Amino acid sequence: MVAALSKSETARRLDAAPSDAARRLRAAVQAFVRSFGLLDGDQTPCGEPLAPSHAHALMLLAGAGQTGARTSQQALASALGIDKSNVARLCAKMERLGHIDQERPVADGRARLIGLTGKGRRIAARVDAASLTRFQRVLEAMPSLRARERAITAVHELNAAVALLERTATDA
Repeated sequence: MVAALSKSETARRLDAAPSDAARRLRAAVQAFVRSFGLLDGDQTPCGEPLAPSHAHALMLLAGAGQTGARTSQQALASALGIDKSNVARLCAKMERLGHIDQERPVADGRARLIGLTGKGRRIAARVDAASLTRFQRVLEAMPSLRARERAITAVHELNAAVALLERTATDA
């Protein structure tokens, strides 16, 4: 029988063997990415026939559009964590499909402001509903409310750690 480790013992072991902890974190994240369906470039994890980056862009633009604001390609690239050339290609595809329209502001002819079309808003709403259903099912598959809260907290902590690393790299 394996005895449960105390919080301080767990912390001491993590500090003593960061490479083991890093390997376990990497394996856990990779397993989640694969099992959740994030590597399928043609379909979202919730089953929508869109690349995940396309679905995320729709959701971000839908959020911005609630205030009537248009989003710049640069802001979208930053929010998605992709470079300018990838967001330009993504926006061109979304425009061809009739999901967005783009305009050049008079003050800066190089910039492009993006907004969802009616079709884009409908698809974003469908993606939102499917995504919420998928996440609800994942939560319901967890054994307890405590497990659900720990998982949510862990994801928030991972996001905070990554953001800190990004700020540190930018400041250096």
